[in-house]
Amino acid sequence: MPDANELLQLVPKAEGKQSMKDFKSDQEVRWCPGCGDYAVLAAVQGFMPELGLARENITFVSGIGCSSRFPYYMNTYGMHSIHGRAPSIATGLATSRRDLSVWVVTGDGDALSIGGNHLIHALRRNVNLKILLFNNRIYGLTKGQYSPTSEVGKITKSTPMGSLDAPFNPVSLALGAEATFVARTVDSDRKHLTSVLRAAADHPGTALVEIYQNCNIFNDGAFEVLKDKERAEEAVIRLEHGKPIRFGAEDSKGVVRDTLTGDLSVVAVTEENQSRILVHDAHNPSPTTAFALSRLADADTLHHTPIGVLRSVERPVYDALMSDQLDTAVERHGKGDLSTLLTGNDTWTVVG
Repeated sequence: MPDANELLQLVPKAEGKQSMKDFKSDQEVRWCPGCGDYAVLAAVQGFMPELGLARENITFVSGIGCSSRFPYYMNTYGMHSIHGRAPSIATGLATSRRDLSVWVVTGDGDALSIGGNHLIHALRRNVNLKILLFNNRIYGLTKGQYSPTSEVGKITKSTPMGSLDAPFNPVSLALGAEATFVARTVDSDRKHLTSVLRAAADHPGTALVEIYQNCNIFNDGAFEVLKDKERAEEAVIRLEHGKPIRFGAEDSKGVVRDTLTGDLSVVAVTEENQSRILVHDAHNPSPTTAFALSRLADADTLHHTPIGVLRSVERPVYDALMSDQLDTAVERHGKGDLSTLLTGNDTWTVVG
């Protein structure tokens, strides 16, 4: 199976050194003042030169929603596609043009409502895509209706008495779909966001990055607990591969596994339980522990939320498998004839 470096070698390199400016388009950025999308855009534009890839071989595909304006603002190729279908269109690009670096930008409504089926199949196939899922827990473009990630009881224009729907946890969903790379980060944490983007870009196959993103017009402060310096210290569980999962003031809290149920829980660290603190293994072939970690995030993010790379494992990449299969077919049977296929034995002529 090709590794990340081998896959990147398929994409032509840029001529000369690039800068953030090279990835800024001439389009006026049109999001509401204060929107978290600005921070994500700046992080992506600043990170892209690290890849050293030719801009004409980088493609951003989006669906519908505020986040889906993203391709206009990147000085690369891109497509503002159909609601929820960005992963499918990107799959076609990635499998037919392996010389492209393909990125998907989507929102919690676009990806998890009308696009839910397209998302999970891209994840299970392990196509060489990087999917950035902006989660603001609201429909912003259509002016504030509840979304698939809105918490139970959320009062919006479409749920005036409070939402009755149990919300999706996007990270749990991705892990359940057997995604090989799953991570979560926050729009306002530029350093952490960039490090996660770097890890996603290095991953061979589908990488899903959930980005908690603030909509200051229709759902302001949804992730304030994770952004306020004092409260975030007690709420944010920063996952680092190979390190004990500890957080809080002076690492006073930790994550342990219940020996009876196998579930994970947060405890105050003591001398007696210090040896039980879980060491994060993002490369564990089994997604069981990663899934259990994802469940530590409560619906209102008031207590604790893990961020970082939850899972990063290698599995055959769909694009490479398909290419090998096509090469084998040509060796055995020669190149196909489309007209023969279309007029073969499994066609009928309908006479009026």
